[in-house]
Amino acid sequence: MLYTLVAHHVQGHTTILNLFRYITFRAGGACLTALAIALLLGNPVIRELKRIQREGQPIRAVGPERHILEKAGTPTMGGILILIALFTSTLLWADLQDGFVWAVLFVTGAFGAVGFADDYRKLAKRNTDGISKKARLSCEFGASLIAGWWMQHLMPIELANHLAFPFVKDYMLPLGYAFPIFAMVTIAGFGNAVNLTDGLDGLATVPVVIAALVFALISYLVGNHVFADYLQLHAVPGTGELAVFCAALVGAGLGFLWFNAPPASVFMGDTGSLSLGGALGAVAVATKHELVLCIVGGLFVVETLSVIIQVFWYKRTKKRVFLMAPLHHHFEKKGWQEPKIVIRFWIVSVVLGLVGLATLKLR
Repeated sequence: MLYTLVAHHVQGHTTILNLFRYITFRAGGACLTALAIALLLGNPVIRELKRIQREGQPIRAVGPERHILEKAGTPTMGGILILIALFTSTLLWADLQDGFVWAVLFVTGAFGAVGFADDYRKLAKRNTDGISKKARLSCEFGASLIAGWWMQHLMPIELANHLAFPFVKDYMLPLGYAFPIFAMVTIAGFGNAVNLTDGLDGLATVPVVIAALVFALISYLVGNHVFADYLQLHAVPGTGELAVFCAALVGAGLGFLWFNAPPASVFMGDTGSLSLGGALGAVAVATKHELVLCIVGGLFVVETLSVIIQVFWYKRTKKRVFLMAPLHHHFEKKGWQEPKIVIRFWIVSVVLGLVGLATLKLR
């Protein structure tokens, strides 16, 4: 919105307003704006959530025992704060004529709505069931499939139906009409992966911020044919604007972390975790870096695999591989303190982010 107004105003003029033409400048503005909005609205939003919820988020009885005592009464649905900051900042600073921006915002909003319905159901029923898995997955797959088809038609024809590989510069795997299905699995998969990781104060927030930082850079490079050619990346015109979205996501995430840092004043809930995971998945699909997201977001992948392995092995043998799944609960059961688990998982995320960045040059 702001970009469009300024762009028309400065045409043919050399003024300081020309800075608004630069994605890097607007990305910085988006990050700071989202951060400021989250910090300013944080306390009022938390107070309102406490007033509405009173008893806070329902805590799983089968989870770690200390959660029932330490986390009882903490309000959930804090993802609303992230979404307000993210959407406001993106709409203010991004080029709204860019189709990729709207496709990613669509995924983020749709997953946020599913998460909100799930959180609301849990609060209304005072248990941890939420909406049915069938309804939830149907909505997620539907929104992801639409977004995959949408972004497919925004890409150059030679890239639209292909899967790119990290560390390989020439070969791309043709997926044909299966590309929207692959995009659907990627987006919905990461939405649920972040959701599974969001089990301790701040645990999911920082890895999401790290992934958003990495993909802000990837989006900028892939959207610029000069940088893309130099780094031997597959250029996707228009994806540069997603750097503004990712920067806004970084600011919103940091602002939320101010209130979510241990001990948390608010949980993001499914409203936040599903929308953030879906957003990362959508950006990865748009930039043709789906497999790089599996590296950068490796923590989310491992957390998800721990659940799959646990369920699969228990059904076959009636024995558990981990003391409890997802993986962070396994370490809780082993006696690790929550801050130790969270900070060590953050360190792993930083390392994985650096490995993901290395794929940009090692080809």
